[in-house]
Amino acid sequence: MWSQIYDPFNNVWLSTLAAAIPVVVMLAALAFFHIKAHIAALMGLIAALVVAIWGFTMPANVAVSAALYGAAYGLFPIGWIILNVIFLYQLTERKGQFTILRESIAGISSDRRLQLLLIAFSFGAFFEGAGGFGTPVAVTGAMLIGLGFAPLAASGLSLIANTAPVAYGALGTPIIALAAVTGLDMLELSGMVGRQLPVFSLIVPFWLIWAFCGFRGMLAIWPAVLVAGAAFAIPQYYISNYHGPWLVDVGAAVSSMVCLTLFLKVWQPKEIWTSPTGKFDDNEKNPAPNAGGHGYTRAEVMNAWTPWLVLSVVVLMWGIPEWKKALDGISIIKIEWSHLHMLVQKMPPVAAVPKVEEAIFKLNWLSATGTGIFISAVVSAFLMGYKIREMLAVYWDTFKLLRYSLLTIAAMLALGYATRYSGVDSALGLAFANTGVFYPFFGTLLGWLGVALTGSDTASNVLFGGLQRTSAEQLGLSPVLMAAANSSGGVMGKMVDAQSIVVASTATKWYGHEGEILRYVFFHSIALAALVGILVTLQAYVHPFTLLVK
Repeated sequence: MWSQIYDPFNNVWLSTLAAAIPVVVMLAALAFFHIKAHIAALMGLIAALVVAIWGFTMPANVAVSAALYGAAYGLFPIGWIILNVIFLYQLTERKGQFTILRESIAGISSDRRLQLLLIAFSFGAFFEGAGGFGTPVAVTGAMLIGLGFAPLAASGLSLIANTAPVAYGALGTPIIALAAVTGLDMLELSGMVGRQLPVFSLIVPFWLIWAFCGFRGMLAIWPAVLVAGAAFAIPQYYISNYHGPWLVDVGAAVSSMVCLTLFLKVWQPKEIWTSPTGKFDDNEKNPAPNAGGHGYTRAEVMNAWTPWLVLSVVVLMWGIPEWKKALDGISIIKIEWSHLHMLVQKMPPVAAVPKVEEAIFKLNWLSATGTGIFISAVVSAFLMGYKIREMLAVYWDTFKLLRYSLLTIAAMLALGYATRYSGVDSALGLAFANTGVFYPFFGTLLGWLGVALTGSDTASNVLFGGLQRTSAEQLGLSPVLMAAANSSGGVMGKMVDAQSIVVASTATKWYGHEGEILRYVFFHSIALAALVGILVTLQAYVHPFTLLVK
């Protein structure tokens, strides 16, 4: 049994700087030295192992085992999701179905800004609510690049859009996990997050269009942006506060898609903007109304949408807890990870009392979201007329396309798990927790840091949820407020976590440009996280915002 140490150098500043080394190495390699993502991830992993073993005194065999455990999780379920989403995309593209899909969306509006709203924000939120774990970025990134968006825009904007829904992703998994680790009431946490994020569900669509085409371009379509955001934010508030966390994203996303589509039947901007780059170009602006129709029959359009409808239904079904439980009952394999399971002890103040960490790899091969996506891809392939030999050829080509991306994801999750089990990430978290009266702001940024490090709002809540409750109680703050702030702040870290960036670069076939994507989204991530922190601070101290805290 090895107990985590959070200040190995007996100097908070020195220990915090040492804990930051793995993250700095990886992000600097990506963003400033333009090193390929899989190499940058391996460099960060090596740095994490060095810091864990020689800095934080973690036994070497336990540190290596933690890294291998993370790598396994990176390949399954995350890599499994990406592989099968891109497989489905490749199937539709080779049959020409994706071209028809693209033109049918253009039939709603050929304006790139409105397409971006429909796909990246509204449609992406549905996939976040149903499946999470990289699915929305993979799907929307592939769809945007197929519609002609520039690779950087398709990647970065998919990441920016996939923020406001994240706290309720995968049928409320982050909130459920947060309640479990903090001991706080799940419905209270759901409601508190639901009194924070709807503000940003209104802001993010405006922010998304502004990031794409600037303030002038955003202002020209503000009615549609408002409809998309409000139709998402209002159900998000009501479902989270009066029902629970399970169907928040699914209900809000369907509302947003339906309301925006109906609104665009009666309203179009004065100028239709067809530029895929996000820049004003007089040659790419056409007077409204846009060219109606797309030249395809209703049957052809339905056939083109069928694979994605099948995907939506299957992913939603695979997210139902009762269904997952039934599939797990006949298929799940649990592996106690050698040299790691029950060998690491989390210590106060990160845990209220010493807590032994489990390391059980759950090979839920049948209930995994990626398996549902694979099944939907195979069903869709048969519907599109593929033969088994053709499907296998496409799958092999997809694997070859993604081989470096899968390596990158495995290395990045290995880094994340090495820092988690060594206590390195908790050392960073404690630095945020020692900020006194400013804790509501920095506690929110702690959630951001957790997601940026782990790639998951669920993992961030598990990692820092207990710390948030303990710190809030010591400072006389509402533990429900600060636990919820961990999740709400965390969603803004989703766009800069290495896992999401690799998913985006892979989906848009822009592998090797991860550093450019990171630079594109970093300001947006920090700025939005800071705004969440300001809102939480107001809720903690300033009337009438304090009325939102129960």
